[in-house]
Amino acid sequence: MTTETTPNNNRRKPLMLGATALFVIAGIGYAAYYTQVLSQREETDNAYVGGNTVALTSQVSGTITEIRADETQYVKAGQDVIKLDPADATVSLRQAEAKLGETVRSLRQQYANAEQVNSTLAQKKVDLAKAKDDLARRAPLLAEQAVSAEDVDHARQAVASAQAALDAAQKQYEAASAGIDGVKLTDHPSVLAAKANYVQAWLAARRNAIVAPVSGQIAKRSAQVGARVTPGATLLTIVPLNQLWVDANFKESELKNIRIGQPAKIEADVYGSKVEYTGKVVGLSAGTGSAFSLLPAQNATGNWIKVVQRVPVRIQLDPQQLTEHPLRIGLSTVVTVDTHNRDGAVLASNPSNDTVMETKAFEQPLTEAEATADAIIAKNAGHR
Repeated sequence: MTTETTPNNNRRKPLMLGATALFVIAGIGYAAYYTQVLSQREETDNAYVGGNTVALTSQVSGTITEIRADETQYVKAGQDVIKLDPADATVSLRQAEAKLGETVRSLRQQYANAEQVNSTLAQKKVDLAKAKDDLARRAPLLAEQAVSAEDVDHARQAVASAQAALDAAQKQYEAASAGIDGVKLTDHPSVLAAKANYVQAWLAARRNAIVAPVSGQIAKRSAQVGARVTPGATLLTIVPLNQLWVDANFKESELKNIRIGQPAKIEADVYGSKVEYTGKVVGLSAGTGSAFSLLPAQNATGNWIKVVQRVPVRIQLDPQQLTEHPLRIGLSTVVTVDTHNRDGAVLASNPSNDTVMETKAFEQPLTEAEATADAIIAKNAGHR
């Protein structure tokens, strides 16, 4: 019995060969794509926008009388955001001014008393010198009986009396000049302390206007008009939206090829695939997210179950792109890190010498306060 080859079988063979070849080519292509592309990158959608949340706090106690900006509004660094009732600070400043003047006048009196005692001391020295001269003249005349012994005794007593008066005046001068000797009135510690208290009160009066430490958008305002605030209490939060980053939480098995300096692409869910941000890896966290949680996992128990851990990787964003397409803290993103170049470090090893954040909003013209204090000192010191 012979098997006949049907036309259908003849037509199927080329199709099967073609399909097999197609699968082989697809497999080779996928292998090449995986080797050249997929294996050279790490991707995660467990990534969120992060940023600095700067607390606006008061440096002095007081009652809120005015709020000049609210949530979602933009403020500039140095702008007055909250005003406090200035009455208490004004009273404290006047008290400090009065105390400074009183201190100067009190010391001025001490200097005057010391000068008076010093004049008395000088006179006592003159009196002693005269008594000694008188004794020196009379003593030789006793042998010639030109003077009586009684006169010489009186002269000796006068010397002793003058010496005692001089010693008493010397002690009075030392007591009067003990706290002021060797220092000018304007440089006296008591005056400097009172001056420092005045400058501090002057600063407190200026700090009734609470200014924004940085530029940004206001969020989480808790301050209310009429509320009594204390130093350090958070009144609202300011978010600088030009200083954002992405924390990408990669699985521990995905970290082996990630290095500092590698480029990254970020897509934010708020814009979708239409907007792609460029960034770079600036660092890997020193621990997993669970290691820094309030209640760390207790892995020493008998019912332990292994859970894949994730480590935050900090991705720096381009400030220009943030200006064109603003983001918000907490937004979800998809991060893809190009791991082709693995020459970078896994962990930062060089100390940072750069300033991460700074503000000059709290700088005060202390020279103005010190000049005012010096004027008060001069007014009460007279010619000293």
